[in-house]
Amino acid sequence: MDRLLRVGEPAPRIRLRQAVLVAADLDPVERALREALDLGEPFRDPGVGEFGLRNAVFALGDCFLEIVSPIRPDTAAGRYLQRHGGDGGYMALFDLEDLDGARARAEQDGVRVVWRIDLPDISGTHLHPADMRGAIVSLDRSRPYGTWRWGGPDWTGRTAEGAPGRLTSISVAVGDPAGAAARWSRVLGAPLAEGSATSLALHGGSVEFAEASDESEEGLFEIGFAGVVALGEPGAGVEVGGVRLRSLA
Repeated sequence: MDRLLRVGEPAPRIRLRQAVLVAADLDPVERALREALDLGEPFRDPGVGEFGLRNAVFALGDCFLEIVSPIRPDTAAGRYLQRHGGDGGYMALFDLEDLDGARARAEQDGVRVVWRIDLPDISGTHLHPADMRGAIVSLDRSRPYGTWRWGGPDWTGRTAEGAPGRLTSISVAVGDPAGAAARWSRVLGAPLAEGSATSLALHGGSVEFAEASDESEEGLFEIGFAGVVALGEPGAGVEVGGVRLRSLA
C-alpha cells in the first residue's frame, strides 16, 4: 500500500544515485572513464566478490558511477556480456525515501527480487532485469538520506563530496518503451514526464526509454551529466565501455 501524504507534505524523493557499467576487462574501461570525466581515485568494494565481480566506484558530487567485471565463470554480469556481445550499461540504483512502498509495488507487479539487504545505514533491493526490462533496477534507501554506503567508507552513514558534477539521467533501450516506462514508473513511484509515455521524472533527473531493434540491443546506453567540464558543452559527449556519456548542462 502506498504511503498517504499529509496536506503540505512534499512527495518522497526519488533520485538516481548510481549507474553501473559492465566490462569484460575492468582496467582499460576504468582508465577511459577517469580520463573522460576527470575523476579521482575509485573505491573498490570487496563485497561484490559475492557476485563473482570486481569493481571500481567513482563519486561525482553525491552521485556515483561504477564499473563491474566478472572474475569467475557463470555470473549474471558475464551472461550479460555474452548476450550483448560486449561492454555496456548494466544497472541503475535509485535512492528512495519510500522504499517500503516501492518494495510493495514491485511485489504487487510480480517483479522478482534477486538480492535484498537491510543495514542500519542503507537498504537495497535488486529487481530481476527480465521483469523490469533494460537493466537491473536497485531500490535503495540511505539513512541519513544522502549518505551512500555503496560509495565506500567516506559515505557510510555520512555525506562527502566527489569530483565536480552529478548524474542527471539514464537512457534505456527496450523492446516496448512505453510498457517499460509504465512498469518503472509504478515500481519506483515516479511519475511519467508531462506529455510523455516514455520518460520518468525524478528529483533532479530523469529516465528515458527508447526502442531497441532486438533483444541484444536492450540495455542502458546513455548517461547524462551536469557540471562535468571535461565533457564539454551541453550535447557533447564520448563513448566509454559501450555507453554514451553526455553533457546535459
